[in-house]
Amino acid sequence: MAEVLETPVSRRLASVKNIIIVISGKGGVGKSSSSVQLALSLLNQAPGTRVGLLDLDLTGPSLPRMVGLDVPGATVHQSSAGWVPVYVDRERRLGVMSIGFLLKDRGDSVVWRGPKKDGMIRQFLSEVRWGDLDYLIIDTPPGTSDEHISLLTHLHPMFTPTAGRPTVPSAVVITTPQQTALNDTLKSISFTRKLALPVLGLVENMAGYVCPCCDEISDLFGSGGGERLAEEQHIGFLGRVPIDTQLVRLLDAVSKGEIPGADTDEGKEAVNGENKDEFPLLDKYNATTSSKVWKDIAKRVVEEIETRRATIAVALTKV
Repeated sequence: MAEVLETPVSRRLASVKNIIIVISGKGGVGKSSSSVQLALSLLNQAPGTRVGLLDLDLTGPSLPRMVGLDVPGATVHQSSAGWVPVYVDRERRLGVMSIGFLLKDRGDSVVWRGPKKDGMIRQFLSEVRWGDLDYLIIDTPPGTSDEHISLLTHLHPMFTPTAGRPTVPSAVVITTPQQTALNDTLKSISFTRKLALPVLGLVENMAGYVCPCCDEISDLFGSGGGERLAEEQHIGFLGRVPIDTQLVRLLDAVSKGEIPGADTDEGKEAVNGENKDEFPLLDKYNATTSSKVWKDIAKRVVEEIETRRATIAVALTKV
């Protein structure tokens, strides 16, 4: 059995059962919204599931806005054990960490070279106090960049499975049906192979438009390109996600603060001090058409993770 290298990152993430890295070949394919939907859908898979969302799109952080935490009261706190993530719900089942929480002005731009980005990524991985997590979803920038290389370099010790943790970080690839997006997605798949990053599967986003009146789906950008690419590259196809006007309205409402997250100090919703729904974002998301599609995708992701976990566990017994 290979010796496991222990680092500050591996020690901090020892209580995280599964790490899922969300990647895309280009921008504008809905990668960040897919990361949020995957997180919410995993919460629906089993009662008590705990999920973390880590925003590594350092120059374009969008996760705080998408989960209702782009408000002055949502700030990261420093404790003796490290940074405390900002929680979306009162029960602290969904925690979020983003550079967006660290900016003095949320409109400030982040203009950093590679070394400074690497240092920030190392801090996010080694100093955030996630606690016990079932899933840590890492939203990365589009394409393949310094952030991806830094991330996988710091996660390197996690790619050596042990009997106590028979799993390794893996990726979910997001694309749209257009050929331009598929060409760039092919480069991302090539990147995962060069760096030995397992791929759980591919999601074809924006695969049609759901009519708000009759629920009929029209193929605006074509359809089936993602599934064909997955088949050609011998990776799993997780599903097609149509454009959903219900989801668009929900994310707009969330970004405006109309569906806020939780207060980080008291674990209560920050709405004039009132204690309303325990998890309003999840409740409203579950009423959208997209949630039904992502429920099946999340189920396939969990099944693939468990299959690979079982395979690794068997292999470890033979070493």
